[in-house]
Amino acid sequence: MQENLEILNEDLSGLKPAQWQDRLAILTEELGMFQPLGEKHCATFLDQGDTLLVTFETQEGLHNLSPLAQPLGFDMVKQEGWSHLGLISKGDTWFRDPQVFGFIDQLIDDGFFEEFDKVIFYGAGPCGYAAAAFSVASPGATVVAIQPQATLDPRLTEWDDRFVEMRRTSFSDRYGFAPDMLDGAKEAFVFYDPYERLDAMHAALFHRPCVTRLRVPNLGAAVQTRMVKMGLLNQILQLAADGRFDYMAFARLFRARRDDSSYLRALMGRLDQLDRPYLQTLLCRNVLGRLSAPRFRRRLNTLEQRAAEGEFKLPSSL
Repeated sequence: MQENLEILNEDLSGLKPAQWQDRLAILTEELGMFQPLGEKHCATFLDQGDTLLVTFETQEGLHNLSPLAQPLGFDMVKQEGWSHLGLISKGDTWFRDPQVFGFIDQLIDDGFFEEFDKVIFYGAGPCGYAAAAFSVASPGATVVAIQPQATLDPRLTEWDDRFVEMRRTSFSDRYGFAPDMLDGAKEAFVFYDPYERLDAMHAALFHRPCVTRLRVPNLGAAVQTRMVKMGLLNQILQLAADGRFDYMAFARLFRARRDDSSYLRALMGRLDQLDRPYLQTLLCRNVLGRLSAPRFRRRLNTLEQRAAEGEFKLPSSL
């Protein structure tokens, strides 16, 4: 039975970090639980429905993505009546902390995950790694991971030089190699931009029977941000919870990129790099046929001038 969720509409964005955590603790304890997990982590739980969304986030990330500076799962609690377990870190830690391990172990021992009909794990980047790695705690769960790292063990991923400060952190003990931790999942969805080379290399390591890898070209290094801005993330989680999310469902949802200015600029930038004026002309005409886009109008005028000077042949009008 749903509780009064109006307290979850409180704006936490103007609070300093310590005040923010204190206020978050008060809000979540009214509807469930708040538990500190050492200096760098904490956990929240909102007890509402029979579907449990488990999210992994950083304090910095949720402040950037949520106008109210709330965990992403709060939206699904309010919209769908789900329960929410949130694990939050101060900075990127990949949640490689004995206190986090102990917390998850205790949930397993208590049969916590067994109380729910459906369980979805979600995270992005380092938090996507954690969502995949800790999903082993709930066999049969669904995992949604955006740009996850498979591991930062330099013996396997020495080619990833983005996080060299983590190379002394163990990724070879418990909850270590994220792809292996997915063996008990019902299904897992890994999103990545194939033009982000290191992200694509990590995604390749998630080759498992239960994993569907979904390419999101031209969303760049901040795929989660772009998907939130396009309104895709909540829809993906809803479909995943219902067992109705797959490659074709995402293809339909991803058409929203056609109206996303950041995506369209990124696509134009890639065509610039490839020096494909013919395709750039087609893109400009398509965008201007649907949207008011002065930048694309100026680019089309430039392209038409180049064509008039004989650099390339314009495509026929459709």
